[in-house]
Amino acid sequence: MQVLWFIPTHGDGRYLATAIGGRTTEFAYLRQIAQAIDHLGYTGALLPTGRSCEDAWIMASTLVSHTQRMRFLVAIRPGLMSPGVAARMAATFDRLSGGRLMVNVVTGGDPVELAGDGVHLSHDDRYRLTDEFLTVWRAISRGETSQFSGDYLKIQDGKLLFPPVQKPYPPLWFGGSSPIAQQVAAKHVDVYLTWGEPPEQVAAKIAAVRQLATAEGRTLKFGIRLHVIVRETTSAAWEAAEDLIRYVDESAIAAAQNAYSRMDSEGQRRMTQLHYGKRDVLEISPNLWAGIGLVRGGAGTALVGDPDTVAARMREYADLGIDTFILSGYPHLEEAYRTAELLFPHLLLDNPPVVQPQVMFSPFGEIVANEVYPKQLDTEKTVTTVD
Repeated sequence: MQVLWFIPTHGDGRYLATAIGGRTTEFAYLRQIAQAIDHLGYTGALLPTGRSCEDAWIMASTLVSHTQRMRFLVAIRPGLMSPGVAARMAATFDRLSGGRLMVNVVTGGDPVELAGDGVHLSHDDRYRLTDEFLTVWRAISRGETSQFSGDYLKIQDGKLLFPPVQKPYPPLWFGGSSPIAQQVAAKHVDVYLTWGEPPEQVAAKIAAVRQLATAEGRTLKFGIRLHVIVRETTSAAWEAAEDLIRYVDESAIAAAQNAYSRMDSEGQRRMTQLHYGKRDVLEISPNLWAGIGLVRGGAGTALVGDPDTVAARMREYADLGIDTFILSGYPHLEEAYRTAELLFPHLLLDNPPVVQPQVMFSPFGEIVANEVYPKQLDTEKTVTTVD
């Protein structure tokens, strides 16, 4: 199992829909989050994309020199980038980072925002463009010269002179819930992403994409994007969930739902259907809570509970075929530590934290009464393994 975290370049804070407890996401703060991710054993981090965020490529390029191991999941945007330029950007980042790039293919689901960036295509046309884009991008990135003539792109002698480190190219990630999006995923990408829907819905989506990939003679991996609220007890976790939305009022919900309604994203429609903007039944599946989606677009659900419970729910998704979890929590710095400290000992991780030998002693926790070392947890007894 791999676990990634999230770099909140569109804002962070202790509560949703309020400036109370809000944080300025300046570089020093985002660097702290990235270095925590790097230190704690997360595989890497997703950087968001869109006009509400700092530019993902510039942010990742700035953070990479302040980290050592973590990988960066950064978006390419068909329709906003040409495939040749996107291939050069990816190859350069991959070389300079020593192979720490993962590429998130984002077609986009908000026609208003896309129109502001000069894209005026219908939902299905955007995915047809994405299909052409990835056909060219993959060819160029693996060292071929592309001669391509399609409905949206015409490429003459497209090539990449400086190749990426990873072969044939940095892995492609992609999320899209509509039939045409799933067809694009099956044809081109390495990892298919879903937002945190109930397990039975995720199972159906995985089955559909697997079938399409088989028809293309390909196999895919699967990942899921979720928030997480983990505490030492389940009751404390649910209290933290309710506290997170304490300032979310009906006007904030109405404003968010109005924004979602203009989108033609099938994934956003499925997220909205989990709660319909109502607060009365937000636990939509055992320990799966849709409260965040009341006012946040995209990933709107969280796993809530004590470490044993959250780990068990993650293993339920893993049994369906999910091997990568992209998690986040508010505020992202503290919750990166809390999640690693409470949850990681209960998971069999592909990228466990590296504990460096220390010449000088540094205690895990504060010395008691100036002279007594704090008790240490025997993590070997708490790790749950899966055959």
